[in-house]
Amino acid sequence: MGVSPDLKELAEEWLRLDKDKFTRDEIYRALVQGDAAELERRLRPRIAFGTAGLRGPMQAGFACMNSLTVIQASQGLAAYLLDTEKDAKKRGVVIGRDARHNSEKFAKLAAVAFVAKGFKVWWYETPSHTPLVPFGVRELGAVAGVMVTASHNPARDNGYKVYWENGCQIIPPHDAGIAKAILENLEPVSWDTSVIDEPSLLVEGSLGLVRDRYHKAIQYAAHPEDHAPVKMDPNLRFVYTPMHGVGLRAMQRCVEDLGIASQMVVVASQAQPDPDFPTVKFPNPEEKGALDLAIATADASSIPLILASDPDADRLAAAEKVNGKWHIFTGNQLGILLASYLLSRTPPSTPRGQLAMLASTVSSRMLSALAEREGIHYSETLTGFKWLGNTARDLSHSGYTVLFAFEEALGYMIPQTVHDKDSISAAAVFLTATSYWSSQNLTPYTQLQRLYEKLGFFEDANTYLVSPSSATTTKVFTAIRALGAPAPYPTQLGSRKITRWRNLTTGYDSASTREDHAPELPVDRSAQMITCEMGETARFTVRGSGTEPKIKLYIECVGTSSEEAKKAANEVLGDLLREWFRPEENGLKRA
Repeated sequence: MGVSPDLKELAEEWLRLDKDKFTRDEIYRALVQGDAAELERRLRPRIAFGTAGLRGPMQAGFACMNSLTVIQASQGLAAYLLDTEKDAKKRGVVIGRDARHNSEKFAKLAAVAFVAKGFKVWWYETPSHTPLVPFGVRELGAVAGVMVTASHNPARDNGYKVYWENGCQIIPPHDAGIAKAILENLEPVSWDTSVIDEPSLLVEGSLGLVRDRYHKAIQYAAHPEDHAPVKMDPNLRFVYTPMHGVGLRAMQRCVEDLGIASQMVVVASQAQPDPDFPTVKFPNPEEKGALDLAIATADASSIPLILASDPDADRLAAAEKVNGKWHIFTGNQLGILLASYLLSRTPPSTPRGQLAMLASTVSSRMLSALAEREGIHYSETLTGFKWLGNTARDLSHSGYTVLFAFEEALGYMIPQTVHDKDSISAAAVFLTATSYWSSQNLTPYTQLQRLYEKLGFFEDANTYLVSPSSATTTKVFTAIRALGAPAPYPTQLGSRKITRWRNLTTGYDSASTREDHAPELPVDRSAQMITCEMGETARFTVRGSGTEPKIKLYIECVGTSSEEAKKAANEVLGDLLREWFRPEENGLKRA
C-alpha cells in the first residue's frame, strides 16, 4: 500500500516549510521510500498545544517537537499576545531553556519568531532551571515566558512551556486561544538566528540580573524574619544530585547563601548536564532506582540525608537514612513536612483565618487535616501547577496570605519565590527546617512521625497502568462510569460504600449543593478524572495522564497506625484493579 495523495500532500507541505536539513531529510527519505506508516505517525495529528504548552519526541513532522513546530508555536503565541495584551511588544517575552538536545536551537528559533513580530526578548544566555522563567516574567514585567524543557521525560523528548504575565502556567481560555492562533500563523517568517548571536536592540541578555534577584527571594523565603544568612546546623551534611540536569549551579548558590556550601556533597557522575542521562533509566527522581547513585555516595561518606532535583530542577526529592535503611520520602510526606514548618514559623500575631495552603486533588488530604486543625484556609485544585499557581494568585488577590502549595509528584511552591514548583526554593526551606528540627533533637523522619501522631496516619498505594492508546483509556473510563447504571454512579467498590462521587469529565459531583450536581472544580470533557470518597478514611482519584500513555491511580487511606492505613490503601487498589480496570482484559500493563 503506497502513500495516499493527502498524506503525500502533507509531506510535501512539510518539505516546503521546513528549513532544518536534518528533519527535512527524515521526511524526504520516508516519502521516497513510500513509508506511509512512518509518514502518518510523523505528520498527523499535529502536536497538540495544551495547558502545558508542547511536549513530545524530537523528530521530523507536524506531530513532533522540532524546529518548525517550535517556530509555528512561537508565531501563534506572539499573535495571540498582540491580540489580547497591552504593550505586548514593549514588555516582551522571557525565553529560557534547559540542557537537553536541541534546547538551545529551539529557544533561539522561538526568540527569532518573537523578534520578527517586533517583541523585546529577555534572553537567558545559558541553560537554566525552569523556575527562573516564571520568576523573570514577574521581575521584568514581561507579558509572557517560554521555557524549552521536557522536565523529567526521556532523553528523546523536548517541550515548550508557556507562562503568562502573572508568572503562572497558562490555563483556559489562553491555551485554546494560542492553539487557534498557531493554526493561523503556520508560515515561518524567519529562520535567521543571527538576531540572537549578534547584537540586537530587541534582544537583551538578562539571566544574571534575574538570577541575583531570584536568589535574594529564596533567602527571604528560607528566613523571612531578616535578610541575614540563616543560622544553620553546622553538623547538617547532605548529598545532592541534579540528575544530569541544570540544577547544580542554582543549588550551589543557594547553599552558599545559606552558609552551608561545605556541607553539601554532590554526586559526581550526575553533576554536569548530560542530555543522554546515562546513569538513570528515567531522569525522574520518582522512579525506582533513580537515587541509587546518590545513596551510594551518601553511604560512602556516612551522610544521612539526600536531596535530588529532576533535570530542569523544578521537582525535589529527599531521602533520610533511618535505622540503617534509606527512607525515600513520598511527595506527600515531603509536602506535609514543608507545610508544617512554614506554618509553625508564622508569627502568632498573624490571624490564622488569613492564611492559606493548597494541594491538588491527587495529593494527600493530610494538608487539609492540618489546615482544619490550625484554622487556616485550604483549597483543592485540579492536577498541575497551572491550577495551583493561578488559584494561589486568586487567593492573594482576595486578601489571603498563601504560605505553600504542593502536588504529590514532588512539586512544591514557595510563593515568595515563584508561583510554580521549584526544587531550589523548596530545598532552601527544607534545609532550614531540618536545622530547626535538629535543634529540637528531631530529624525530618521523626518530625513526620510526630505529624502522623497528631493528624492521623495517612498512607497511599499510588501506581499507574500503561494504556495502549487514548481510545482504550476513554473506553475504560466510559465503562467505569456505566457501572452504576441506571444510577448516575456506582455506589460500591469491594466491601466499601462510595459516599462521594466526583466526575470531572462529565461534570457531576454527588456532594454538590447545586441542583444539577455540577462540581466546583473545572470540567474537562477531553480528560478522564474520577474522585471517590468512602467514608472518612478512604479516598482515591483515577485519571488519564495528559502527557504520557498512562492511567494514574492515587489512593490514600487514614488510620490509627501506618500498618492499618497501608493495608486499607492496598485493599482499595486491589478492588480498583479487579472491579474497574481489569488490566488483562483491557490490555493495560501494571507499573
